[in-house]
Amino acid sequence: MTKPNRHDAAENLPGAHEAPQAATPNNEHRHADAEMARVLGTTPFRMALDTSGAGIAHWKHEPLHDIVEPMTHHVIMAYNGTVQHMERRTGRQVAIGTFRPGVVIIIPEGSSSRWDIPKPVDVVQLYLPHQTLARVADEADIAAPIDLLERTAHPDPVTSRLLISAADVIDGTEALDTLFRQQLTDLLATRLLAAHTGAPSTPRPATGGLAPKTLLRAIERLRSDSDADVSLAALASDAGLSRFHFCRAFKESTGLSPHAWLRQHRLEQAMNMLRDPDTSIVSVAAELGYASQTAFAAAFKRLTGETPTDWRRRMR
Repeated sequence: MTKPNRHDAAENLPGAHEAPQAATPNNEHRHADAEMARVLGTTPFRMALDTSGAGIAHWKHEPLHDIVEPMTHHVIMAYNGTVQHMERRTGRQVAIGTFRPGVVIIIPEGSSSRWDIPKPVDVVQLYLPHQTLARVADEADIAAPIDLLERTAHPDPVTSRLLISAADVIDGTEALDTLFRQQLTDLLATRLLAAHTGAPSTPRPATGGLAPKTLLRAIERLRSDSDADVSLAALASDAGLSRFHFCRAFKESTGLSPHAWLRQHRLEQAMNMLRDPDTSIVSVAAELGYASQTAFAAAFKRLTGETPTDWRRRMR
C-alpha cells in the first residue's frame, strides 16, 4: 500500500494511545469468526465459540493486505509470531507498529480498518460481545465509560499471556471448553476495562469464599454427569451470585477456578477408568464427553505428561 501523505494521517509509534473509533454495530455486520475467515482466507487452527459467536480462535495465516469490515464483536488479539512491522489505517489515521510476542491488537465492535502485514501471522483472538463487557463492568461495580480503545501492537504482556495460553487449554470436551471460555472471557473483560478504555478502572476488591452449603452445591453440580449444565451462569445462579463474584469466591474457597477444579476432577475420573484393563481408551473419552480419542489423549498428556496408553502401562 502506498504510504499516506503525512498531512493527511497521524502516524503513531508502536503502543501509542489510539482514539476509540465510532462503533456502528448492526444486524448486517458479520460475526467476528465469519469476517476473519473471509479476510484471512483460511480456517482457524483451533476454535471454540458459543451460539452468539463469542469465543476464542487460533489463526495461522499468510500476509494480509485487506480491509477488515465492521464486526458484531470486539476482537482482541495476542500476537505469537515472527517480529515484523505492520500498518493499520482507519479513515485518515495511520498506526505503524511492530508485531512481537507480548503485544495486543484491539478492533472495537463496529469499527473498520485497512491492514498491511507483510509476513505470515500466528495470532490468538478473543471475540467479545459488548453486552458481556457491560455485564462484567456492572458486576465489578465499574461505572466509568467502557468504550474500548483501538490498539495496534500495544504492549500488554498480561493480556497477551492469557490469550496465548487459552489456545492450548481448549480440551475438546464441551463442558470443560465452555466453562473455560466463559471464565477467560470474564477475566479478560475485567482486564480490558482496567487497561484499554478511555477511563481505565479496577474492580472494587472483595474478600471471602462461598458458604459451605453453597460450595457443596457447586461441587455437586461440577461432579454431575457430562450432560449436566456446568456453565458459569448455572453455577453462579445456584449460588445467588454474579459470574464475576462466584468465580472469585469459588477460588477463595478451593484454591482453584471452577474450570481448573472440573479439569482436575475429570482427570481423576479418567485415571480411575483407565485402571480397569477391560475399559478401552475410546470408551473413557466418550464417557467423559470428549469429541474424540485424540482430543482426550492430548488433554490427558497436557496434564500428566503421558499419553493414556503410557500411563496405563506404567500403572500396571
